[in-house]
Amino acid sequence: MAFAFAIGVGTKNEKNEWLETFFQAPVLSPSKSIIEAAKTTLNYEGGNATIEANADLLAKLASALESEGEASQAEVANICAKASAPTVIVILESDEQAESTPEVYLKLHLLSHRLVRPHGVNLSGIFGLLPNVAWTNLGAIDLNELPKKQLEARAKGELIQVQSVDKFPKMTDYVVPSGVRIAATSRVRLGAYIGEGTTIMHEGFVNFNAGTEGTSMIEGRISAGVMVGEGSDLGGGCSTMGTLSGGGNIIISVGKNSLLGANAGIGIPVGDRCIVEAGLYITAGTKVIMLDDQNQEVGVVKARELAGKDDLLFRRNSQSGAVECKTNKSAIELNEALHANN
Repeated sequence: MAFAFAIGVGTKNEKNEWLETFFQAPVLSPSKSIIEAAKTTLNYEGGNATIEANADLLAKLASALESEGEASQAEVANICAKASAPTVIVILESDEQAESTPEVYLKLHLLSHRLVRPHGVNLSGIFGLLPNVAWTNLGAIDLNELPKKQLEARAKGELIQVQSVDKFPKMTDYVVPSGVRIAATSRVRLGAYIGEGTTIMHEGFVNFNAGTEGTSMIEGRISAGVMVGEGSDLGGGCSTMGTLSGGGNIIISVGKNSLLGANAGIGIPVGDRCIVEAGLYITAGTKVIMLDDQNQEVGVVKARELAGKDDLLFRRNSQSGAVECKTNKSAIELNEALHANN
């Protein structure tokens, strides 16, 4: 069984290099009939392939897909056959490292369409395949071509608005997931996985290969690689350390029904029903004083030893400045065992 399939339309620069690709209906684990249609019309012989297609080729593919009972993909092929922009078909037999810009865009679409979860697709080497692009009101423009196009627009009494300069576009120009609210769409990159029921307020940010499982309130930063569990809230200005920004190989996550207070931060994964006090940033090496139900000290551990544990309250002592952690009974027993091993 193949890994993914998509028919798309995109943008190229004057050097005939891909800048971006839009896939309206990507398919995870495409059926045998879709692959057979590709083989008979595109001369596809297996492997991972990026096939640039003209109108005639897309029309043949649409006819083959329709005869195979793949009506939705046939419709996409027919629409793309009428496009004035460059069109492409990407077939991924396996989830290997991408070799083309359209392949990268297909994988980012799979994430934002909720077809795969963060860390569920191979994104190795994508930065070298994603050009830095001027994202404008007229679409993607090569940075080297931007001054000329700006002048041409001004000469016609028009204005090109450069909304960002980045390797990643905003997600909502490509995918708008069902059941979400996003107050500032520029703060969610393509490749984000936004679970149904999530609200992202104006200062919330979600990077690619990161996101939320479901109902959550996001007013802080979800960095690359970070997943936030159902029912958890990220307070204003809070931060999660991503694998690209100091987290190394540690996968940071937030469990279910947890809370990161305003301006708090984590460099460790936290479990279910955890709270990190406002303004407190916890890294793996942070020394944490463990407290029992009577607020008596029972030991000191490094925060990494508490990674992924449930029912923890992290706070800073307002008098001593020490980082403290209060737990329920079962967690105290576990932490006493950790302390005994020191």
